[in-house]
This record gives sequence, C-alpha cells and structure tokens, in this order.
Amino acid sequence: MRIQHTRVSVQVPATSANLGPGYDTLGLALGLCDSLELEATTGGIEVLAEGEGADSVPTGEDHLVVRALRRGLDHAGAPQIGIRLRTVNRIPHGRGMGSSAAATIAGLLLARGLLSEPEALDDTQVLQLATEFEGHPDNAAPALYGGVVLSWMTDGAARAAPLAHAPGVLDPLVLLPSTTLSTHRARGLLPAEVPHADAVFNAARTGLLVHALSGSPELLMEATEDRLHQEQRAPGMPQSVELMRVLRQEGLPAVISGAGPSLLVLSGRRSEVAPLVRRIVSDPAEWRIAQVPLRESAAAPVVG
Repeated sequence: MRIQHTRVSVQVPATSANLGPGYDTLGLALGLCDSLELEATTGGIEVLAEGEGADSVPTGEDHLVVRALRRGLDHAGAPQIGIRLRTVNRIPHGRGMGSSAAATIAGLLLARGLLSEPEALDDTQVLQLATEFEGHPDNAAPALYGGVVLSWMTDGAARAAPLAHAPGVLDPLVLLPSTTLSTHRARGLLPAEVPHADAVFNAARTGLLVHALSGSPELLMEATEDRLHQEQRAPGMPQSVELMRVLRQEGLPAVISGAGPSLLVLSGRRSEVAPLVRRIVSDPAEWRIAQVPLRESAAAPVVG
C-alpha cells in the first residue's frame, strides 16, 4: 500500500450517546466539529492544537489522533510517516460530547485520505478500529456516519445502522456545565447487575424512542425515560442529574449526554424550548446553553 497524498483535512462532529434509555447503543451527531489538517513529512512529529484542551492534550505520539492515524496505516499495510498536524478543537473535553471518539475517527479518516487505495480503510473498518480504541461504538458510529445511529456488537465486530427520523422531530439543545467528568469514573458508578424489570423497562423505552424519532415527537418524554444509568451516576454529577430532573418535570425530554455531565434536550421545538431552559438555568456561569443542530452528513477526508 502506497502513500499517495501528503495533505489531508477532515471535520468530525461532536456526538451524544445513549439518548436516555439506549445505553451504549444509540447516538447522534451534532453540528459542532473539530477541524484537522495533516501534512505527511519525512521528519518527526509536530502537533499544533487550538481551542478546547489545547493546553492539556499530548503533542507527540501519545496524541489520540496520531495513535489512531498510525493504527489505520498499520491496518492498511501502509508505511508510517512524519506528521505535521494542526487541530482546531471545538468539542468540549470531559463533558460527554464524544471528544475522544471524534479524535479517533479523525485519525483513521486522515489515514484513509493518505492512501493510494482508500477502500482499505472503508467505513466498516474505520468503525471497527475506532471501537477497539473506544470499547464501544455508540459515539464512534454517529461521528462517522452522521445523523442518528443505532450501533451494536456481533461476535466482537462493531455494527451500525443509521436511523431515519422525521423532519422537525430533532432540534437538539445542549447544556454544557463548567465541570468535567471522566468516562472511566462515570462507568465505575454503575452497578454490575440490574433488576430484570429495569432491563425490560429500558428495552421497551429504546424501541419507543426509535418510533418517536420516526415521526411521533409527542412520545419523546416517555421514550427518553431510563432506569439503567442516569440516576446511578448522580453521585458523580449531582448538579447535572438534578437539572435533568427539573427539566423533565417541566415537560422537556432532557437526558444526560453520554457519560455526562452535559445534558441534551431532545426536541423539535428549540425556539420554544430555549427560553424555558434559560429561565430554569438560573446561573449562566455554571451552564452554557448551546443551540447545536443535528449533523446529518458523514465525516470524510478531503485531499489537498
């Protein structure tokens, strides 16, 4: 496999996983993207980062984008390269918005853009490799495909299916807290076993959510109910869970975004919902309200 191109760029979106009951299976892409530009060189490695986390991310081989890029080249049987990478990070880190999945997908797509035979890193392979980094595909799948995506594992293989949703059903609102929470800690708060009744409840709500997104937005409140992970994580993000409760009491289908602590309000009436959310969120210094559209398009490398 040859390196055919020396300059590649890509934009990869933020994502929100779970959407309430769909733990580790449902996710959507948001119109808030990291932008990356890669130049293949014969030298060493240079990483220039701007924006979110620019002062804290690694600038060498430990950088997640670089690690994913190298893994992609190895998988395709291509030679390794010197790297000059510039990133503009817009996805908040440590807030349940899929920043690590975006970095992983970005690295793999940059590797694809370099190749003489990009089909060696097709979407199926990219999703599988990203899942090996992430441990599960719920963020990686929407980061790659865009829109709303159902993902699952079959015999160790990551699978994904984009879900159709009716126009106007989804106009998400994101509430970003000033605090952060690591995914590792958030997962550590979950019990090893759950009651059978709770598993049945979430299975029913996940199916109902797919139905609600297809054209029944009036069911979104019931469809986003959850018994498996959100309340269980309250010790790690008490303000987020309490705000979610208040928003839901006001009739807004609010959920924890991914591992948290950000919140996502699933609604097709953002112009009506946003003023109500602003009245409920009394301290703007603690919460930033972002009106971020759903991103429908797939991520893809651009050569040159």
